[in-house]
Amino acid sequence: MSDKYAIVITSINYPTRAVTEIARDAGRLDARFVIVGDSKSPPDFAQPGAAYLDLDAQARTGFRYAVEAPAQHYARKNVGYLHAIAAGATVLIETDDDNIPHPEFWKPRSARVSARVISQPAWTNVYRYFHDGLVWPRGLPLDQVNAPLPEPISAQDVYCPIQQGLADDNPDVDAIYRLLLPIPFRFNEAPALALRGAWCPFNSQNTTWWPDAFPLLYLPYHCSFRMTDIWRSFVAQRIAYANGWGVLFHAATVFQERNVHDLMRDFAEEVPGYLHNTAIRDALDQVEVGAGIAHIPDNMRACYERLVALELVGRGELRLLDSWLEGLSEATSSRF
Repeated sequence: MSDKYAIVITSINYPTRAVTEIARDAGRLDARFVIVGDSKSPPDFAQPGAAYLDLDAQARTGFRYAVEAPAQHYARKNVGYLHAIAAGATVLIETDDDNIPHPEFWKPRSARVSARVISQPAWTNVYRYFHDGLVWPRGLPLDQVNAPLPEPISAQDVYCPIQQGLADDNPDVDAIYRLLLPIPFRFNEAPALALRGAWCPFNSQNTTWWPDAFPLLYLPYHCSFRMTDIWRSFVAQRIAYANGWGVLFHAATVFQERNVHDLMRDFAEEVPGYLHNTAIRDALDQVEVGAGIAHIPDNMRACYERLVALELVGRGELRLLDSWLEGLSEATSSRF
């Protein structure tokens, strides 16, 4: 059976260059393009070649999650994931409305890849394998920015149902980097790197997912806006490694023309990560998770229960997580 691609973004803007180019070129992968709106989205938003879900359309999907989840939050993107999966997606690509594809973005993808491997169970600044200067990904603990880099094992065949692509020009770095260091820059064309036990945050800006990992798409609401995809990535890595999967990082396939941001506001939203990301990783390491796809929902509940117990994620997250998992089960069932 051939892969069925979907591309999911969320936007509160009129169609950007990225949106129009993705809509124009999605046919290269025969991909369904899903745009998730919110209460701040233009009421007359329209983009030919895309399925646009405003809040009313989201509610009409029939997913309980779409009704229960609060508006005015990036995690509305979760509804787009459910919509794409229900429509039959077997490869789900998520990006943002300010990430413009390089030609390489449109190449077919595989969950099984040949990649360099790092398996040491420690923080690893993956960006430094793709760039010669001082740089680090948003969410990496600051005391790990200049930590020694492990030497990767030479290329191996690895199953990686989560794959993070980098972004050129205005990459996903934190507010401290943006306030102090030069942008734009481009990453090197280095070979892909698979983590199998090592820890590095990944984001929701250029990431590909396969069905085994679909539950781990879940973006939490009841935490800092700038940490929702980062803390998701820590939960995903904990569970991925329990299943023997790799998490892949590969060279840039998009470049970003970044939407306007208030960098000091971004900094304030990132403070919970600066202070607690190491504690989160340590806490997740202590969560007992079972191997096997059937255990992933329970593993996710256990991980988020631990984050709630640490008072880093609000208790309301557990209800939303259950709604998400219920919706995912419905979305998956509707495809058959």
